[in-house]
Amino acid sequence: MFIQTETTPNPNTLKFLPGEIVMPQGTADFRTAQEGERSPLARRLFRLTGVHGVFFGRDFVSITKDEAKDWAILKPLILGLVMDHFSQNDPQLFDEEATGGGSHGDADLSNPVIKQIVDLLDKRIRPAVAMDGGDIQFVDFTDGVVMLQMRGACAGCPSSTMTLKAGIENMLRHYVPEVVEVRAVQ
Repeated sequence: MFIQTETTPNPNTLKFLPGEIVMPQGTADFRTAQEGERSPLARRLFRLTGVHGVFFGRDFVSITKDEAKDWAILKPLILGLVMDHFSQNDPQLFDEEATGGGSHGDADLSNPVIKQIVDLLDKRIRPAVAMDGGDIQFVDFTDGVVMLQMRGACAGCPSSTMTLKAGIENMLRHYVPEVVEVRAVQ
């Protein structure tokens, strides 16, 4: 098995591509070791000193490290764990339930404006964000303000504010006149 790695705009996050599907549908985001207990791979990764976050996308795993740790030390350890995991055909999740898999929480898709926002997110924005090792999830739309949650490599990325304002907000405002502003939520 050959696992490729790619840098992301977030210097503390690397994207690992095992060459096979990681999550057939949805995504999974683990920000703590306790959250990672749902996944055999995340559990192993969080045992490494310096691993701060694990994110599963369709065909990649993004790992976020502690700023004080060096990729030169962590990367080979992570590669070994990811290779072992996929070689053993272990499941990604114990409970098989994806977190944030495009469902966009409790979005009221009967509202035509929210449906249009979610459609734009799914078709135009999420694929681009996934290329950088992350994801974006719709949270709410109230009084012209779209609330989004940045996940994976995008959570805590220095350029995420620019992506949110210059990219996502401009696109949503262009296609959905009711959108006045886009904000990130934690």
